[in-house]
Amino acid sequence: MTRKPSIKTGQLQEETEAHVLEALRLSPRDPYVSLWFQQAGLAKTFLGDFEQALPWNKKSIEANRNNPWAYFYLAACLAHLGRLDEARHEVTAGLAVNPKFTIARCRAGFVSDNAVFLAQRERMIEGMRKAGVPEQ
Repeated sequence: MTRKPSIKTGQLQEETEAHVLEALRLSPRDPYVSLWFQQAGLAKTFLGDFEQALPWNKKSIEANRNNPWAYFYLAACLAHLGRLDEARHEVTAGLAVNPKFTIARCRAGFVSDNAVFLAQRERMIEGMRKAGVPEQ
C-alpha cells in the first residue's frame, strides 16, 4: 500500500519540483508560468535549500516582473546565503511593485496550524527580515 503525502510530514514541499516540471512539460506556454516557478522557489525556500531556490525565483521574476512575491522570496534566500547587498536590492525591486508589502502581511497570508509549515514559514520570514523587508 502506497502512503499518500501528508502535510504533517512536510513532504509536499519535497514533491513540488517534480510536479512543477510536469506542469511545465504539459503546458510550456502556460500564462501562469511565473507562478509555477514561484511555487518551486517557495518550496525550496521552505525546505531551507536556498541555493536551489535561487534559479526558480529568478525565473519567476523574468516571467513576470510585476509579481512582488518572487522578489521577496529571492531576497530571503540571498539573505540566508549571506548575500545581503543583493537581497536588499531585491527587496527594493519588490517594494517598487508593492510598496505596502510587509512581514506582517506576509505572515497573515501564510496561515496554518501545521508545526512543520509554521517553522518553514518563519525561516523564510527571517530571511526577509535580514534582507530588510519592513515589519509593518
